[in-house]
Amino acid sequence: MTPLRRDWLSPICAPSKRAVVGSLAIAWLAVSAGAGDETLAGYRSSIDDIDASLVMLLGERFKITRQVGIYKARVGLPAADPQREAEQIVRLREVAVSVDLDPAFSEKFLRLVFAEVRREHELARSDAADS
Repeated sequence: MTPLRRDWLSPICAPSKRAVVGSLAIAWLAVSAGAGDETLAGYRSSIDDIDASLVMLLGERFKITRQVGIYKARVGLPAADPQREAEQIVRLREVAVSVDLDPAFSEKFLRLVFAEVRREHELARSDAADS
């Protein structure tokens, strides 16, 4: 392991005793929480990868829904489509059950995503009106 270089630290940035004690406490908690456990580390690594994938998928989804919002604003469609949202919730609750995920949780998650999409569609409508 490369030794920690401290020559770049100014006296102002030198860690206080409280910071050092805090860092040691965090390190102790990490070890006592199983940070040295290879099995747990493997699980956590997989979870980290899945979390990153979820964020990337949401990013891709929102790229498309932003275009939908621009289109809706241009042609005068409302930002929200309650019927489509209801259909999606029913369909995706079934998908949740098929993958052993709590359908109530999946619905809460979807409602959060739909609310953000509607917010962005309203912004697109506002931007279109200002142009």
